Amino acid sequence: MRKFAHRRRVAAEQLTDRPQYALISIIRMPKLDRSPAQAIATRIVGAVVALFVTSAVVYIDRDGYSNSVDSPLSYLDCLYYATVSLSTTGYGDIAPLTPFARATNIFLITPLRVMFFILLIGTTLEVLTETSRQAWRIQRWRERVRNHTIVVGYGTKGRTAVDAMLGDGARASDIVVVDTEQATLDVASARGLVTVKGSATRSDVLRLAGAAHAAAIIVATDRDDSAILTTLTARELAPRAKIIASIRESENMHLLKQSGADSVVVSSETAGRLLGIATTAPNVVEMFEDLLTPEVGFAIAERRINDDEIGRSPRQLPDISLGVVRMGTLYRADDSTVARLQERDRILYLRRTPESEARNGADRARPGRT
Repeated sequence: MRKFAHRRRVAAEQLTDRPQYALISIIRMPKLDRSPAQAIATRIVGAVVALFVTSAVVYIDRDGYSNSVDSPLSYLDCLYYATVSLSTTGYGDIAPLTPFARATNIFLITPLRVMFFILLIGTTLEVLTETSRQAWRIQRWRERVRNHTIVVGYGTKGRTAVDAMLGDGARASDIVVVDTEQATLDVASARGLVTVKGSATRSDVLRLAGAAHAAAIIVATDRDDSAILTTLTARELAPRAKIIASIRESENMHLLKQSGADSVVVSSETAGRLLGIATTAPNVVEMFEDLLTPEVGFAIAERRINDDEIGRSPRQLPDISLGVVRMGTLYRADDSTVARLQERDRILYLRRTPESEARNGADRARPGRT
């Protein structure tokens, strides 16, 4: 056991102790929404600014320069000198003469010349700049990420879970996807999600995903054994996070509970029940789909009770109450244990979606409606 723990600590150090630039192939931040035309326009604007700054500096000290016609430099001459100087053409017809003008060329115009090349010509430098920017963004994200949700596995279950969270108002920046397949992570990154490449059964990968500061961890792997090991690892790193795991077989539910999962969803049995119900009551299945789709119709939501609801029965609330959560335990709304609501209770209720509310408002506004 000691050797195993030592190997895990060494593995954790291999990733979490790496410099930020070494994590670019593992952590991917969402790309900024900027088109190629905008990127080119930004470069051109930067180059033009550098050109005019150089010409202005030369014009201010125009007496320190000599030209072939031996006459005072006009602003057009200064702009011409800035152009040939920054582009390294250097015809030599205008040259710095005084020590101050030469110092200006060394300490100001030369850096501007380098910046000019970076903006217009430096394709390789652009790649290096992007790498540095990504490393900086990764560092800032790791320092600031808090109360986020980690989704392990971005297959059908993981994508559906993300869709449900986004539909319920969650921000894409608050969701981190962990998966081993780069193609899958590319799909998640295109949606604005932060991605981490690696197996979530490894503690160092979950550390990079910020598991210690996560509010919830969703385990949506394709295999039950991976789900159990991932849950065990996640619970060790995040003792306070809410862990929701999905498995295929109900016989593995107790193993997930023992590993630290707060909620377990048996995907095969849930799908089987809906298929069975659909044979005799297909409308019930349609209603379940409506309840599980937060964007339309009704949705099952959870909230804290208001001060004026303390002491009342769940049935007396204006919302259609389904259950009451008290001290972490869920009770049905008709359970006598929660016949009177207490201060810290939370209720599960049917919530109308904004689209449903708007549609109902439009129906009420029609002529003949009362």
